[in-house]
Amino acid sequence: MKSSKLVLGIFVLVSALHLIGISIGNENLRIITKPLIILSLMIYYSFVVENENHIYLAALFFCFLGDIFLIFNTELNFILGLVSFLIGHILFIVIVVKLLTKSTGIQKIISLLPFTILFAGLMYLLKDNLGGMLIPVIVYGLTISAFGVVALLNYMTEKSLTNLVLLGGALFFILSDSIIALGKFLQYEKYFPLLIMATYILAQYLICKFMTQKSE
Repeated sequence: MKSSKLVLGIFVLVSALHLIGISIGNENLRIITKPLIILSLMIYYSFVVENENHIYLAALFFCFLGDIFLIFNTELNFILGLVSFLIGHILFIVIVVKLLTKSTGIQKIISLLPFTILFAGLMYLLKDNLGGMLIPVIVYGLTISAFGVVALLNYMTEKSLTNLVLLGGALFFILSDSIIALGKFLQYEKYFPLLIMATYILAQYLICKFMTQKSE
C-alpha cells in the first residue's frame, strides 16, 4: 500500500511539473516529464492491482507512445501520435464493451445522441481546414466518440460511482482531443497546451481509477 501511494505521488508530481513546464515555457521540463506521466500511471496500476488487465496496459502503452510522438510538433509525429492514440482508444472501447450489461434501445439512443452531435459540430467547424487529414481525423473522431458512447451506456445500464468515474475520464479525453483539433486546424490559443494536458492527465487518472476499482 505504501509503495502504491508513493508511485501515485510520483504521478501527481510528474504531472504537476509537466503543467508547470508548459506554463513557464520550459521546454526541457516539458519534454522530460511528458513520457513519465503514463509510465508512472502504469506502474501505479501494476502496484494496486493483483490481476492486471493486459488490454488496459496495452492501451496505456499506446498512449505512452502517442505522448512521445507528440512531444515534437512535426506532421509525421502528429500522424504517428494520432495512430497510437487511435489504437489506445480502440482498446479502451474493447474493455468497456466487455463490461457492458444488457441495455435498452432507448438507452443506446440516449448514449449515442450527444456524442453524434458533438462529432458533427466539430467536423463542421474543421472540415474546410483539414485537407489531406480529413479521413484520419474522421476515423479518430468516430473512435473517440464511440469511447464516449460506450462509457455513457455503461453508466446508464449501471448507475454507480465507479462507472461515473469512467464516464468522466472519457469526457475529459474527448475534451482534450477536441482542443487539440481546434488548435491545429481552426485557431490556436496560447492557453491550449496547458488545457490539453490538464484535461488529458485528469482523463487518464479517472480511467485508471475506474480500472483499479473494477479489479477489487
